[in-house]
Amino acid sequence: MRCVVAIAEAGSLTRAAERLGLAQPALTQTLNRLEREIGAKLFARTRRGAALTQAGLAIIDDLRASLAHGDAATERARAMGAGRAGRLTIGFVTHAIYEVLPRALRRLRAEHPQIDVVLCEMSNAEQVDALEGGRIDIALLHPPVSVNAKVNELRLGEDPMVAALPAAHKLAADGCVALAEIAQQGLVWFPEQQIPALRTQLLGAIRRAGHDVKVVQDANRTLTVLACVAAGLGWSLLPRSVRALRHEGVRYADVRDGTGLPSFELAAMWLARSRPTFADAFATILRT
Repeated sequence: MRCVVAIAEAGSLTRAAERLGLAQPALTQTLNRLEREIGAKLFARTRRGAALTQAGLAIIDDLRASLAHGDAATERARAMGAGRAGRLTIGFVTHAIYEVLPRALRRLRAEHPQIDVVLCEMSNAEQVDALEGGRIDIALLHPPVSVNAKVNELRLGEDPMVAALPAAHKLAADGCVALAEIAQQGLVWFPEQQIPALRTQLLGAIRRAGHDVKVVQDANRTLTVLACVAAGLGWSLLPRSVRALRHEGVRYADVRDGTGLPSFELAAMWLARSRPTFADAFATILRT
């Protein structure tokens, strides 16, 4: 599996052999033997290099996922052998860092000081892919999502939306903005493939309120959204807890007629295992 992945990434047997520390004839023999066992060519080989065939493309993602699972298992065994409890890799959306994640990490450190924690800020889609591939142990993301694996899910609450707008904009006497203003400016928001259900709900709610609205700028991270708002590219609607994140050139305001807007939900998802895992322990902390 490592040979196939190395050839796919290097684009040639020569470069892959160098990466793997193998002689090229040995790598060629390994590939030939594998292709005979499978009964299909995995690479189209030319003088210029090696490119995946349709058969190779069909299995390369599965091979990468299998290697990730194997590496994770090896790391757990190595950690236990070295007297360490092991590692917990947490994926999270920006929304989680305002309140939920800091509190949970404090308790995790107090209750399980022997666990090494790796933090990975990711979009919803990136977390689903990483969870399926075994690259993270638990995901903190916006539901609903579809995961091609058996998972546990814990809902962690929801956060109403507030408007993010340029700091120079003068607010009304009540300190609020209206949906009509937001629609007129256009939305800076997360790409459709990132949180499609919430995006559909948001746009639908504004249109049902009688306002024609469109997303004028996609941005896949909250800080990028805020940077675009500060630059005057449009306004945004973000979870209320974003107020903890100060950004030059941006101010926040409640939406005067925003009762029909959806909320940002936050959930934890982790793979269901037959034995207790560090993810289960972290979920217990999140639950309380």
